[in-house]
Order: sequence, then C-alpha cells, then structure tokens
Amino acid sequence: MTTAPGTVLLSGVVGSTAYGFAHAGSDIDRLGLFAAPTEEFHGLHRPAESHVSTEPDVTLHEAAKWCRLALGCNPTASELAWLPDDLYETRSPLGEELIAIRTSFLSAKAVRNSYLGYADQQFRKLLTRDTTDPAARRRAAKHARHLVRLVEQGVRLHETGENVVRIPDPERVRRLGERIADHPATAEPLLAAAVERFSRPGVLPAAPDPRPAEAWLRRVRAAHYRPPAERAS
Repeated sequence: MTTAPGTVLLSGVVGSTAYGFAHAGSDIDRLGLFAAPTEEFHGLHRPAESHVSTEPDVTLHEAAKWCRLALGCNPTASELAWLPDDLYETRSPLGEELIAIRTSFLSAKAVRNSYLGYADQQFRKLLTRDTTDPAARRRAAKHARHLVRLVEQGVRLHETGENVVRIPDPERVRRLGERIADHPATAEPLLAAAVERFSRPGVLPAAPDPRPAEAWLRRVRAAHYRPPAERAS
C-alpha cells in the first residue's frame, strides 16, 4: 500500500483479482481510504482527496471523498466496504465501523444510475473499438467482462441489498465476455433485461441515509486531531 499523508483506515485488493477474473500476469489493484490529519482542514488549503500510483496500482481516497462516492453508489469505490475478508489488507477499528454501516450508503436510484451507467460506458467502448487491432480486441474482452459484472452486481444489489464482489462463476462471465467482444450486439438483450429488472420494486430505499456516514466522519476527525501543544512536543 502506497504512503498517504494520513492514516489508512481500510484497504484491500480490488479489481480483477477480487472479481475472480485474474490470470497469470494480471496486475494487482489496491484501493483504500485514509484519514488526513484533522488540523490540515483548518487552513486555506485543504489536503489532497486522492492519491494514485501506478507501480504498484494503488488508489487511496480521503475518508470524506470516499463517503461522497459511496453515497452516489460509485461501483469502484463502494466495493471497498464489501470485499471478502481474505482480500482486506488493512482493517482499522474505524474501518470496521465503516463496513458495519455500508448498507446506509445504498439507494435505489443511485445504484441503477451508477451500475447501468458504467455498463453502458463499457458497451459504447465496444461499439467504437478498432476491430483491426489485436490489442483492442483484448481490451474489448475486458470491457465486455466488466459490462456483464456491472449489470449482474447492480441487479443483485437492487433485488437483495447485497454487493457480491467475488463473482460466483467467473468463467461463465469470461466466456460471455468473449462472445460480446466479438459481437457487441450480444449485450443488448442483457442490458435490456437489466433495465426491466430495475423497473420492478427492489429492496433499497429511495435515498441513502447520510447520518451514519456523518457520525462516522466526525469520529474520524476527532480521532485524527492533534492539538497544537501535542504537535509542538
């Protein structure tokens, strides 16, 4: 895990490894959230909200930014609170508290818009790829896998309230992704079926409940504040 100017509260392995798509030579992606020192918020310049490195591939979001992303049901950020236990690398007490309130971030409209929106982005990439480039074909297969994953994760969230990060049958998704990469129109019935299922009543509330996140952030700020006398010693 890369170093952030603060304390990492929760981090783990995400991406293809978490979904079950990884193969020999796959990059290992890590995601985490950190608490910047509270006193850094008291001046003219606020601390950076994200730190990203590529060697290794690590993204760290400051606690408040992560909460905003999760309240919007951003698929990539949200999965940090839903990882299988064996994929976590840092689980502080405050990180455990965040996992405990993860369902409060969910809402029906945001899940629908985020998951279907990201899936549609993958579909449009498939439609505009260079069909003569072998490297583009490999990227297309990746986009197609993530299209299927996003649709299935989003529908499951809508219908059950659970975000299952580790795909139960990754090889099925891989095979379907290969077919979609070769024939993008194959994805159209999948997307249409997802839209229809999202149109039915689900288990998620109409809006998220920001109160647990607000209370959690206040505990984070209190825990990471050092009075001037302490900083001088």
